[in-house]
Amino acid sequence: MRPVLHASCSRALLRRDVRTSCEVVRERDFRLVGKRVLDLSARGMLLESDARLLTGEEVIVSFRGPASSRWYDCVGSVARVLHGRRKRDRMRAVGISFDTLDVFSELLLCEELRDAPVARRHLAAHACAR
Repeated sequence: MRPVLHASCSRALLRRDVRTSCEVVRERDFRLVGKRVLDLSARGMLLESDARLLTGEEVIVSFRGPASSRWYDCVGSVARVLHGRRKRDRMRAVGISFDTLDVFSELLLCEELRDAPVARRHLAAHACAR
């Protein structure tokens, strides 16, 4: 259960345009899924990937903080698969939701992402929704 202090933090939901080292492997067979983060938030990431994944599939995520040398490790699940067919999609990618990132790590990551620019893809999606 997340403390109320960070549960309603709007900054934690904003996806930020960052490039950082990462390795994401599929949990069931430990095959490498991707190594390039396209955008990142304290709750998940968009990962460039050509791997065939299904929504809901479990993955193990390890990535370096964008503003430090700290590594974050957690289990996540595939929330969305982008096949690269839309005009705004430049490549195939998967959206990963972090399932087991502890609250302390989430707070640290949120602070690291504070000054990073908001991802263009995130801004475009919210502009279309309005």
